[in-house]
Amino acid sequence: MAEKNHELADFLKRARGQRAPSGTGLPPDGRVRRVPGLRREEVARLAGVSADYYTRLEQGRNITPSPAVVEALGRALALDPAGRAHLRDLLGTAAAPRDLQVQRVRPGLRRFLDALDGEPALVLGRRADVLAANRMACALFTDFERLPPRERNYARWMFLDEGARALFLDWEDQARAAVESLRLDAGRDPGDRATAALIAELRERSSAFDRWWERHRVHQRTHGSKRLRHPRVGELTVEYETLTLPGDADTTLYVYTAEPGSPSRRALDLLADLADPDGAFSRRRR
Repeated sequence: MAEKNHELADFLKRARGQRAPSGTGLPPDGRVRRVPGLRREEVARLAGVSADYYTRLEQGRNITPSPAVVEALGRALALDPAGRAHLRDLLGTAAAPRDLQVQRVRPGLRRFLDALDGEPALVLGRRADVLAANRMACALFTDFERLPPRERNYARWMFLDEGARALFLDWEDQARAAVESLRLDAGRDPGDRATAALIAELRERSSAFDRWWERHRVHQRTHGSKRLRHPRVGELTVEYETLTLPGDADTTLYVYTAEPGSPSRRALDLLADLADPDGAFSRRRR
């Protein structure tokens, strides 16, 4: 509980510091602000709670606010949906601790992944473990399925593999999003030892990871784009969409595509040909 309260205190302080006073509707009080962001009493006023109550929350005291107060705090701090979910996790108002089983990909899902020929696709589990990757994802990123099991993790690859840093033209954006997504996972299951071990390793071995982890920002990856300089097909931009699988909220399918007729689409098609020595993809495309 102590570690969870420390995480709550850190998150609230940083969220308050990032909330600009302008646009809140609060009247100016003429006092000089020594640090950016809102004061504790201003957050309390916006959330409709006492300054003492909010101060005790920010100190990580063992308090369980009502769902209405949690939502009011989310509005006061201008948190996005991922931030509000993280706040609920840290306050203990989300679901009870779960029995985390070893994650495996169903045979039918594996076949579905392989059927997405021509489109890179990954299945990620908790803490961004790569549970499965189709032929195109292995060709576009790295062959996750040839890595030792403990190394099949998207965040670990992003920060500890020099190939990942060379591959992404927008590496800083992608790496920061990986940190913020892992933060969200860690808040959801604070007692998960595998997540804690991964975070400890990355903080020790990567100064960039440690710096972004300290900012305590969270992000839910739903869709977006990635800019790459691939060693075999050159520069391309892929867009991704995510699908959370029914019956397993901890498993997410990522599918990467490119705009039809674009140079990026042609690069993906070329990569598909290069990754398919038998020519089956070219015959299907024709």
